[in-house]
Amino acid sequence: MKKFLTVAAISAALALGGCGKSEDKATKPAGTVKREAGNWKADVKLVKFGMPGVPDNVKDQLAKQLAAGRGTEQCLTQEKADKEDVAGALSKGYGEACTWNNNQIGDGKIDVAGTCTQGQQKVELVLAGTLEAKKTGVLVTSKGKSPMGGGDMEMQMQVSSTNIGHCNG
Repeated sequence: MKKFLTVAAISAALALGGCGKSEDKATKPAGTVKREAGNWKADVKLVKFGMPGVPDNVKDQLAKQLAAGRGTEQCLTQEKADKEDVAGALSKGYGEACTWNNNQIGDGKIDVAGTCTQGQQKVELVLAGTLEAKKTGVLVTSKGKSPMGGGDMEMQMQVSSTNIGHCNG
C-alpha cells in the first residue's frame, strides 16, 4: 500500500511541477508553452479511488493527505521559468522506475502515458490535461493490481495550478 501511495504522491508532484527515461518513445511537439513566473497555487483533488481490500479509513486518510495539499503555493522565479522543461522534468521525476510510451507536451496540451515498476508493483500511469502560461490542469490516472490482493486498483487525481500573481517576499 505504501508503495502505491508513493507512486500516487509522485504523480501529484509530477503534475504540479512539471517529467523520463532515454528509452521513451516520446516526442515533444513544437509550440511548448512556458509557465509564467510568479506565485503558483496548486490544488489536488481525489477523483476516484478503487482498491479492493483497502479499508475505508485508509481511503479517508489518502483523501485527507491530498486535501492537505490544496492551496499550496510555490514561487516560480523568472530564472526558473526560463529554464523550465516540463517534459524533461516529468520524465526525470520518475527516474528509472518508468518507461514512457507517450510523452507529448506542447501546443497547450499534456498527453503522457507509461508503465512504472517498483518492486513487484507495476502501475500504468496516464497524465492528460492542459498547460498554459498562467494555469495547468492535469488528470492523473494510475491503474494496476492492488498490492492488497483481490483485484485491480485505479486512482484518479485532478491537479490544478494557477498563477495568482507576483511572488511574496
